Amino acid sequence: MWTAYWTLAPGTGELRSERGRRPGEGEVLVRALRSGVSRGTETLVHTGGVPAEVADLMRAPFQDGDLPGPVKYGYLSVGLVEDGPAGLVGRRVFALHPHQDRYVVPVGAVTPVPDDVPTDRAVLAGTVETAVNVLWDAAPHLGDRIAVVGGGMVGGMVTALARTFPLDRLQLVDVDPARADLAEALGVDLVRPEDAAGDCDLVIHCSATEAGLARGLEILGDDGTLVEVSWYGTAAPRVPLGTDFHARRLSIRASQVGAVAAARRARRTTADRLALAMRLLADPVFDVFLTGRSDLADLPEVMPRLAAGEGSPLCHLIVYPNA
Repeated sequence: MWTAYWTLAPGTGELRSERGRRPGEGEVLVRALRSGVSRGTETLVHTGGVPAEVADLMRAPFQDGDLPGPVKYGYLSVGLVEDGPAGLVGRRVFALHPHQDRYVVPVGAVTPVPDDVPTDRAVLAGTVETAVNVLWDAAPHLGDRIAVVGGGMVGGMVTALARTFPLDRLQLVDVDPARADLAEALGVDLVRPEDAAGDCDLVIHCSATEAGLARGLEILGDDGTLVEVSWYGTAAPRVPLGTDFHARRLSIRASQVGAVAAARRARRTTADRLALAMRLLADPVFDVFLTGRSDLADLPEVMPRLAAGEGSPLCHLIVYPNA
């Protein structure tokens, strides 16, 4: 029997057993080593914050059940291939799979983990992939002045990648002083919203708050662009399109990982994008995003605490038996 975590109803989850199976042609059997929980879509699922009208759009690749629950949901899993094509057996792989100790997926759904990427860090591949897509959408230029508003998992990952660009200025904007460790590890300035520098060429908004969106527009320079990465669930934030929004010819663009950014879509597949994210994880700076760990058996008790934001978590690792 296999064990998986299910959200039963908003605020409640449990571990359930299910009958396993052998892989068929073109499939692999993966024994999970680690999975990850971030304070993004998964905590919205846990709290019942996914609007019914977009529940189908928000389905995870290997989700079982339907939102708001009971549902098996998750998308950051690293494991060892136990059965399948000879070239993959014994290799570590990443898959966009829920929290489950063993699972069978198509060969094309797994991405090999390079030898220079530790298992813990490899869990972050799905979020790094999101950050790659954001920067493909945002298209920063040489000498740009950029602010990333919101220092959570996605905002932090965007900052981690953007810091490698030849920029004139890069600030991480957040109200939480606990993000100072993240900013220090990335070598960027952490500033409160009221202290953020203005005249930005580009603002990447990841705070999922109305106030963060408004401040992001305020610090844009004329003809600047704000890339909206946040997903608000059932919230409907007000967008300040009055005052000088039109006079300064500001722009707001959406970015979402469900499709490869338009600027790369003709030349990159989603598999290419994920493989790139995995290679980028050779950088040990990404270890700063791993802010806690628990055993799979404790996940039903841990998930409510993560959803409540206890300790300003980024990515919480789930460790599997016999890992």
